[in-house]
Amino acid sequence: MTKDGKAQCNGMQGGTPIMMGFKERAFAPLVAVSLEELVPQDHFYRHLQKVLDLSFVYDLVRESYAGAGRPSIDPVVFFKLQLVMFFEDSRSERLLMRQVADRLSVRWYLGYDLDEALPDHSSLTKYRRAQVRSSLGFEENGA
Repeated sequence: MTKDGKAQCNGMQGGTPIMMGFKERAFAPLVAVSLEELVPQDHFYRHLQKVLDLSFVYDLVRESYAGAGRPSIDPVVFFKLQLVMFFEDSRSERLLMRQVADRLSVRWYLGYDLDEALPDHSSLTKYRRAQVRSSLGFEENGA
């Protein structure tokens, strides 16, 4: 099939025009687009954002953070990811992050724009383990 809609027969030039479409895979740079415009107003995650106030999470985990060091994943984002993992029935953090990368509505819910890097699945696993250890009263050295 050629770009002009002609079928090639036996490798010969020309051919007969046919009605079958031909979708060329060519990707242009992103145009000015916003997730606000792309995610429907009645979407489940928009509703969840409106009705579920997760600001308490910061106070809940504040004491488990050091005063200095490398910035972590936002604890509210981590909590939202755990909710998404539940709602989307994801079996692992690796699968979860694949779904997040593919779903505009989840990116919107988490607050990540199209060009922002998402947290790595291994960071989520480490974060979850650290928070569980902290909540159970274990020290960082394994005591």
